[in-house]
Amino acid sequence: MTLKSVWLQDNTWQDAEAYLKEKNIVIFPIGATEQHGPTSALGLDTYNAIHIAEDVAKRKQVLVTPPLWFGDSSHHTGFPGTISLRSETVVAVVKDILRSLLQHGFKKIIIINGHKVSNLPALTIAAKDIHEYEYQDSSIAIADPWKIARGIAGELKGETVEHHAGVLEVSQLLYKRPDLVDVSKLSNASVNPTKFFSPWGVYDLFGKPLDPHGNTIDIVWNSKEQRKAVPTGQFSDNTKTSKETGEKYHNYMIDVLSDFIDWFQQHTIPEV
Repeated sequence: MTLKSVWLQDNTWQDAEAYLKEKNIVIFPIGATEQHGPTSALGLDTYNAIHIAEDVAKRKQVLVTPPLWFGDSSHHTGFPGTISLRSETVVAVVKDILRSLLQHGFKKIIIINGHKVSNLPALTIAAKDIHEYEYQDSSIAIADPWKIARGIAGELKGETVEHHAGVLEVSQLLYKRPDLVDVSKLSNASVNPTKFFSPWGVYDLFGKPLDPHGNTIDIVWNSKEQRKAVPTGQFSDNTKTSKETGEKYHNYMIDVLSDFIDWFQQHTIPEV
């Protein structure tokens, strides 16, 4: 069938039923509504997830659920406008969304996580629990830019550190929604990495750990600590932000996900 829209919410229930007679795959984008420094809109993470999901869905003619605009953002709540769900709330909401899809016959679900890294613990718990205890014949994948853009991130960012409100994610939003990025406020603002992350932390999300041996130890910080250490909300230099970088970064991920969907659609779930 030819979809009149890849967005599930733009179709009727009859359209969804007809789709399920031919395909059982759906994409579910989730992001966050949280501060992204002086430059970018609060919805950056969700917009980036939406754009990835929509573009790959159009290419592969698969459906996309409405996005979930809220994620685990408690560490950013020191900045006005941030809306955060508790980790357990994200788990519960994502489980309910997965259940709704699976009970109607969507057996293969790809979660696109625009809120790099931070949503992953909750998403993994939700997906594992549903797959293990409720729908063992399902197949649930989680795609995160932190993992699916590694093949191009180093080339695009060069020596620039990529962290929160960094050049890559801001460039992607600039490419797709230039109205949501104030380029006059791009800056080289950054944090003292060893002071904030410790000598065993990871400052560059697409680079090497700070420890020369590659060892890492995570330290959780709260919103008050972040507001004090990162007063603008921007963790790394984004002065090299450009539409060209955003286009390459975005399209690379679309290519990766397109290849994955080709495989995923043919993937046979083992008998249970």
